[in-house]
Amino acid sequence: MEAMKTLQLGTDGPIVSAQGFGAMGISVGYGDTDLTEARATLEHAFELGITLFDTADAYGFGENERFLAPFFAAHRDELVIATKFGLNRTPDGELTIHNDPAYLRAAADASLQRLGVDEIDLYYMHRRDPAVPLEEMVGAMAELVAAGKVKHLGLSEVTADELATAHAIHPIAAVESEWSLFSRDIERQVVPAAARLGIAMVPYSPLGRGLLTGVNHVDPKATNDVRNTMSRFQGANGEANQALLEPLRKIAETRQATVAQVALAWVHQRTAVWGTSVVPIPGTRSRTRVEENVGAVGLTLDDAELAALEPIAAEVAGARWDDPSFISSGRE
Repeated sequence: MEAMKTLQLGTDGPIVSAQGFGAMGISVGYGDTDLTEARATLEHAFELGITLFDTADAYGFGENERFLAPFFAAHRDELVIATKFGLNRTPDGELTIHNDPAYLRAAADASLQRLGVDEIDLYYMHRRDPAVPLEEMVGAMAELVAAGKVKHLGLSEVTADELATAHAIHPIAAVESEWSLFSRDIERQVVPAAARLGIAMVPYSPLGRGLLTGVNHVDPKATNDVRNTMSRFQGANGEANQALLEPLRKIAETRQATVAQVALAWVHQRTAVWGTSVVPIPGTRSRTRVEENVGAVGLTLDDAELAALEPIAAEVAGARWDDPSFISSGRE
């Protein structure tokens, strides 16, 4: 396997592997986890050249950060640690958003403690609360940089206007938003704004929470798998979306690749399309899958293949998030 390519996040941000690692699924969202295999997967990802590891305080009520801490300690100087604040899940399952300065200062200190580090390399606002002025929130984030607790700032699921306003207050290195062959709404305004401002894009769920792997991983009886509540996976929608994978299957067969690798290769090529760094962070709990994912970095689709994939997003059945205000396109 070729050496991992690297890209820079933002104009002055960190140099990271061209593909990162989303750690959320280790602790929450996708059913039960074999923690021994998950630890081995983190190490294998590092062996394969992945240096950007993404977590958040909301993943398992801080448990994801705690789980990652020993791995980070073993490789601290060689990794870029990204975590987030601003999204909470109450014990009864309700999601709440907090952007106020007092909250984020406390959240940063708590994340530093759980992660076992003195400084967070990339600190994201996880979700936007429009009731808190960006000047207050980003100003408080900038204070964390000045205090040496955070190196670089990021935002997640922001609109183009929110991004431009925030970037004028303090440089933003990266925007993390859902982006895949099934979810392209951010290309309308957010991605052009990021490219214009020299801000990197970090796509989460670049494999559509597993839909774009061509393999059905979802146990319909699993109450701890969030996909059983998402419209894209349900009934006729799920069947229709599986049928959309036929062009990927044909390309995969021709290229001796997997469906997932074709889907990830498309995301990687957005760097050339938009002229700004695009670093997807697929998540997995399997050494085999992380190796498969990394194999997509060196796969370049030709114009005919890209043209065959172009119509897919417009035909996807079901919204990417049921509450539109929770994502950037719902506030544009």
